[in-house]
Amino acid sequence: MPCKIAPSLLAADFLHLEESLMMINQSDADMLHLDIMDGVFVPNISFGFPVLEQAAKICTKPLDAHLMIVEPQKFIPEVKKLRAYMMNVHYEACMHLHRVIWEIKESGMKAGVTLNPHTPIELLEDIIQDIDMVLLMSVNPGFGGQKFINHSIEKVSRLKNMILQKNLNTWIEVDGGINMETGKALVDAGADILVTGSFVFNAANPLETIKKLKNL
Repeated sequence: MPCKIAPSLLAADFLHLEESLMMINQSDADMLHLDIMDGVFVPNISFGFPVLEQAAKICTKPLDAHLMIVEPQKFIPEVKKLRAYMMNVHYEACMHLHRVIWEIKESGMKAGVTLNPHTPIELLEDIIQDIDMVLLMSVNPGFGGQKFINHSIEKVSRLKNMILQKNLNTWIEVDGGINMETGKALVDAGADILVTGSFVFNAANPLETIKKLKNL
């Protein structure tokens, strides 16, 4: 079964954003990944909801909103307004994670939980049955174009075993340093969705690159 591909809006050409979004619409991508940063939880600021509202009007793919911010639960209504399919919050940013997941699902969205590279998957042992997707960061969050952390492959494998042992259907998404080589290793380890930024948007033929990634 082909893996799912979620190009990251963060790597798009913001001087020609509409063209980038139209390319995603025409591609084999399964969803559009939105990296929302506040400059507090991560050392960078990306884009706010006014920009995302305009992007959502153009993009026909499901939206995967990744909130790299403190107190992400405050923005559930704004993310819902985008008609997002999935809302991802960081384990490290949520003191009451179960409540946040419940609030996301109550709003009608799927709930994802993101783990930074240093955060062990074992911390999800008592809540993974309530999560629709786990996003594993394979770089330190905040900036695109970083080098892939090789330990992420083994981390995906262990998370997949946890999911299978509990007889769950939780998706595994991986974000950071994705290319053909790292993507293949991650899919072989059990990843279901690959988030890719500059590897797609800087490619000579982004449509063909997305197609090749889907068939790893």
